[in-house]
Amino acid sequence: MSRALAGAGSGTPKVGDRRSTEQTFAVEEVRAFGEASGDKGLRHVVPDAQGRLMVHGLLLGTLPTKIGGELNFLAREMALEFLRPVLTGDTIPCDVVLRRWKAPAERRTLVTAHRECTNQDRVVVMRGRADGLVRDPRLPE
Repeated sequence: MSRALAGAGSGTPKVGDRRSTEQTFAVEEVRAFGEASGDKGLRHVVPDAQGRLMVHGLLLGTLPTKIGGELNFLAREMALEFLRPVLTGDTIPCDVVLRRWKAPAERRTLVTAHRECTNQDRVVVMRGRADGLVRDPRLPE
C-alpha cells in the first residue's frame, strides 16, 4: 500500500483548502479486503489476462480517509459515486476539498468535504461528499 499526503499545511483548515493523497492498489490488498469484508465476487478474486484484480469500491472509498484522519474528522454521512473500475496496479490520486468548516459549536466544528479520485490517465473513477465533525481534543466531552 502506498499513500502520501500533500497540502496538509499548518494552522486551522478553512473552506477551499485542498488536500491530496495517492495510492497504488496491490493484489494483496484486494485479497485482504475480500477476506475482511466477505466480498469475494469473481472480479475481486480471479485475475484478468494481465494478472490484475478489480479493486472493491469500498476499498477505493477508504482512500480519502487518510485525509480525514489527518483532520481528526468523524464522518456522519458519506455519499460515493463509482464511475470507472479501478484495477490493481492503478495509481489513484485523490483530492479532498473542504466546502464547509463551520466555527466550533459545543466543542465541535461541522465539516463538509468533497472528494474526487482519478486514475493515472486523469479519468475520474470516484467522487463523493462527506459530512461530519471535528471535535476539539483540548475540550472535555
